[in-house]
Amino acid sequence: MHLISKKILLFAAVCLLLSSCGQKQAAPEPAPANAESTLPSTNATPDEEQEPGSRQEQEAGTLPADTTDPSSNETNPDGQEQPKPPASLYHINKVYNVVPNEEGTEKKVVLLTFDDGPKEKEMIDGLIDTLDKHKAKAIFFVNGYRVKANPDLLKLIHDRGQIIGNHSWDHIDLKKETETNARKQVEDVQSIVEETIGEKPRFFRPPFGSGNDKLHQIVEENDMIYMTWSNGSLDWDSKNKNKPDAVIQNILDQLHAGSNILMHELPWTVEALDELLTKLEAKGYSFVDPNTISENPDDSK
Repeated sequence: MHLISKKILLFAAVCLLLSSCGQKQAAPEPAPANAESTLPSTNATPDEEQEPGSRQEQEAGTLPADTTDPSSNETNPDGQEQPKPPASLYHINKVYNVVPNEEGTEKKVVLLTFDDGPKEKEMIDGLIDTLDKHKAKAIFFVNGYRVKANPDLLKLIHDRGQIIGNHSWDHIDLKKETETNARKQVEDVQSIVEETIGEKPRFFRPPFGSGNDKLHQIVEENDMIYMTWSNGSLDWDSKNKNKPDAVIQNILDQLHAGSNILMHELPWTVEALDELLTKLEAKGYSFVDPNTISENPDDSK
C-alpha cells in the first residue's frame, strides 16, 4: 500500500512538470517596442506612397535613405517614376535659325538635320555612329513612302536615340497642292510614324522649303514646329556628288551661330560628317539636342 502511494505521487509530479513545460513553450514573446514603426500599414494599397521618416530613422536603419532628387522625376498613375522631359532651351525663329529662349543660354550652336530618308541601313548606321562619337543628336526628316517601304529603318533611327521629323509623304511641292492634298501629305506621315515607333514627329520641313500660310496652319494644327533651314550643305547638287570636302566647305562658308544645317542621307555626306563635326567643335560650336527645341515663346504671348 505504501508502495502504491509513492507511485501515484510520482506519476502526479511528472504530469505537473509536463504541464508546466507546455505552458512555458506556448507563452508568446513580447512584441518589440518599435514594432509599430517598422511595419508598414496593412491598410495601404500598392499605389499609396509611404512617407519617408526622419533622418534619425534613416540612420537607425528603420527606413532606407532617400537618394533620389524628387524634383528630377515625375510619378505616373502606376506609381513609377518617369524622367522629366528635357528643358525648353531654344526655338526656331522666322529665318529658321536656332535661337535661345532666354539670355544666358549658349548661342554658339548648330542644329544637324538629314532629309529624304530612310534609305539604307549602312548609311543610317554610318551617320549615327558619327553622331554618337560626337555626342550629337539630329533630326531625320523622313518621307512617308520611304517609311512604308522601310519601317525597320525608321525603327533603327528611333531606337538609336535620334529624332524623327516629317518631310511629307511623296516629297512634292506642297505649295502647289490643294489644302486637302497638302493636309493628307502631312497627316499620313504623322500616322505611319506613330504606328511604327509609337510617337508622332514634332518637327516638319516642307520639300524644297516650299510652303504657304495654309501649310503653316496644317502643321500647327498637328502640333509640329515648322522649319526650312539656314545653312545648306548642297550635298544634293550633282556638282558635289562624291565630294565630301565640298560638302564640308559649303557648310563652313555659311556657318553662323544658330545654323540650321540641311544635309541628306547620301554616301558622301556620311563620309564628310566626322570631319565636319570635328571642325565645328574646333570652332567652338556645340550641337543642339532637338528635344530642347520648343515653340517660340513669343508666339504664346
